Amino acid sequence: MTSQSLKKEILITGFGGQGIVLAGQIVGKAASLGDHLESTLTQSYGPEARGGACSAHVIISDSFIHFPYVRHPDILVCMSQGGFDKFRHLLKETSTLITDQDLVHPGDVVCGDVFAVPATRMAEELGRKMMANIVMTGFFTAVTQAISFESAQRMVAASVPKGTETLNLSAFGKGHDFGVATLKGRRKKIEAVRGATA
Repeated sequence: MTSQSLKKEILITGFGGQGIVLAGQIVGKAASLGDHLESTLTQSYGPEARGGACSAHVIISDSFIHFPYVRHPDILVCMSQGGFDKFRHLLKETSTLITDQDLVHPGDVVCGDVFAVPATRMAEELGRKMMANIVMTGFFTAVTQAISFESAQRMVAASVPKGTETLNLSAFGKGHDFGVATLKGRRKKIEAVRGATA
């Protein structure tokens, strides 16, 4: 968490069965238990648990949080098209949008920044599609820096089912590495443009 961003409203959305709430728990716990910030988590489900709409509202702050629901997310993470369609109207001009690039097609959207990661595909390559939420959490950690890598990594290990820690940490690392590479690629493009116009 940087000194200039004292509060982050984070909305993670998808469908039941994707581990959306677990991703929210990891982010919230990493902020509070690891990074010593205030955090809240609220969750909502559609009519069916598996396959229905699902979202996790996480707020991170360095001061007391008065209202636990996200009204205008600083970061919107979408792992389903339905989730994106439902919450896109909440995006601000300064919001960061992160999507699973194979499942969400945002089209023309007005916000501060847009990132896409093939989280589900990467999880499938690791042998477990259900770890897409952990891949996404790693990517989120890298590109937003809303929570520290060390705290997020510890919370992944502490939150996943016993016996799956190593595989889930691998998924987290894969997502984080993809995020770091994405940021590096963007910096190179900016430097190239600056060099061309100098």
